Amino acid sequence: MSALYTPQMLALSTELARYPWSDSFERQAEARSTVCGSTIALGLDLNADGQISRLGVKVSACAIGQSSAAILAKGAEGATEARLRETTEAIRRWLLGEGDLPDWPGLHTIAGALPHPGRHGALLLPWDAAIKAISAPQ
Repeated sequence: MSALYTPQMLALSTELARYPWSDSFERQAEARSTVCGSTIALGLDLNADGQISRLGVKVSACAIGQSSAAILAKGAEGATEARLRETTEAIRRWLLGEGDLPDWPGLHTIAGALPHPGRHGALLLPWDAAIKAISAPQ
């Protein structure tokens, strides 16, 4: 069994500073965990092709939620709504033991959360916020 909190996973939270929140994002959404109370606000802008061109987060979450948010943010540029939905559903299947870890840069860093069902909601939190944001009307 892999360790839940690795140095690489914990280091991801510092990378969130690269993705500052701004009230000027075209699309914004928030997700809240009913289990732990963690919240993530996520804002993004899309280019003319419907791809993410800028993303920012405001996170009040545990290390798993913070790390998952950093992983999402680092790989989000150029992603479309379809790509986000596909990846989020693949993460859900993986957490349920019904599929492999999805192909998203850096996601392997938090694979240690798989045997910890109490952390699954925190891992999904930024992905849920991203889906809400990208599908929100302008």
